Amino acid sequence: MSVRQAQSGLFRVAHAPVSLEALRAPLHVAEAGGFCSFEGWVRNRNEGLPVEGLDYEVYEALALKEGEKILQEAREKFAIAQAVAMHRAGSLKVGDMAVWIGVSAPHRDAAFQACRYIIDEIKTRLPVWKREHYVGGEPQWVACHHQGAAHTHHS
Repeated sequence: MSVRQAQSGLFRVAHAPVSLEALRAPLHVAEAGGFCSFEGWVRNRNEGLPVEGLDYEVYEALALKEGEKILQEAREKFAIAQAVAMHRAGSLKVGDMAVWIGVSAPHRDAAFQACRYIIDEIKTRLPVWKREHYVGGEPQWVACHHQGAAHTHHS
């Protein structure tokens, strides 16, 4: 299966590109006056090294559960109508979309705040590991942001 979704279908782990139209569809609700999104892409350099691609390994069952929890927290903390998020798994090339968050809300401030909250929490809490492939070099596992941050986040 190329896309696994949380039970609500609002948080996804995708093994292939997902259309923006499909991601945005659940955000079109009557009470929303606008929407805010964030796209994270694979960049061509990291810490001075030229990157040609990367691999994401995801503990999917836990990622789906935790991702849905993050979206629910955003709904409770901010005056938003809906939130959707997707994280890729597998091999990606430079320029590929690795993560996508969309939030619809009656007013822009709540949408921006919730979008920022969701990406920060995904980077902190989702069980995702990244191995970068460098031009002319050996692939390396990049430090997991969630390992250190998760302990301080939950204390």
